Amino acid sequence: MAKAPGRNEREGMTVKELFDRFPNEDAARKWFEAQIWPEGRHCPRCGCAETTETPAHESMPYHCPACRRYFSVRIGTLMERSRVSLRDWAIAIYLHLTSLKGVSSMKLHRDIGVTQKTAWFMLQRIRKAFDGDDEPPFSGSVEVDEAYFGGKRANMSNAKRKELADMGRGTAGKTAVVGAKDRASNKVRAKVVTDTTGPTLQGFVRRNTTPGAQVFTDEATAYAGLRRDFAHETVNHSVSEYVRGMVSTNGMESFWAALRRAYKGVYHKISAKHLGRYVADFAGRHGIRGHDTIDMMDYLAGGMGGKRLTYRALIADNGLASGARSA
Repeated sequence: MAKAPGRNEREGMTVKELFDRFPNEDAARKWFEAQIWPEGRHCPRCGCAETTETPAHESMPYHCPACRRYFSVRIGTLMERSRVSLRDWAIAIYLHLTSLKGVSSMKLHRDIGVTQKTAWFMLQRIRKAFDGDDEPPFSGSVEVDEAYFGGKRANMSNAKRKELADMGRGTAGKTAVVGAKDRASNKVRAKVVTDTTGPTLQGFVRRNTTPGAQVFTDEATAYAGLRRDFAHETVNHSVSEYVRGMVSTNGMESFWAALRRAYKGVYHKISAKHLGRYVADFAGRHGIRGHDTIDMMDYLAGGMGGKRLTYRALIADNGLASGARSA
């Protein structure tokens, strides 16, 4: 791939190279199988590795003698019961990962020729691939900060504003998100929270950070108890102090800024119900953004195994069934 100004240490992939790598459905199938079954093909239902090929069954090309059922690479993954071709899934993954702020469902529907409803469902499942809690805690210098998204304060009653303020919400009507960035690995973990009180924020830090590690936050009183377990230092934003030596939360502030630009410029509206997947997606992509494009795609495809997200669960109790979907 030809080099351009900017970061040149990673190997990108042009659209022409993408289609050369995935010229047909069979090439896409083999790629997904290599990522989802890195140790060899096995039955996703019972784990049996003594499976056989059944070429006559195009949609279910493998058979498990243990549970006597047919299966494909889609079974037990986020692509299960999807009618979209595996080649289109690979193209969608490429488009999403190579767009700094992600890709909207409207653009994806135009680019791969599926309905906007299908594109929206595909993107929500792609984001779900980054949702995991099995990573070890951070152990280096860790920045922690919170941010707020959404909400329409102007249309809110005074009682509702007071209720949210009593819950510790710094901005009434908005959804709170807390995040931590490990400076050594450049990885970010972020999570939607119901409030920004001390137990909530400190609990997030303790779950994601090794005791004794350096932790940098702002001066919010919710972080006051961290000194018992961490080398905790703060910057005082209220007096315009943003950096003091190594102490700052600028890395997390930069992450929030990128997420806000995507919120306003690409998606325009994200409901509180779905915000967690967008946050997990941005945190996951932030951690692998220095990888080569194909390595990023491999990582995401591997994360699709062992997870399910049905459309019924996706739209339940959020008003989106009527057609008012986030982009």
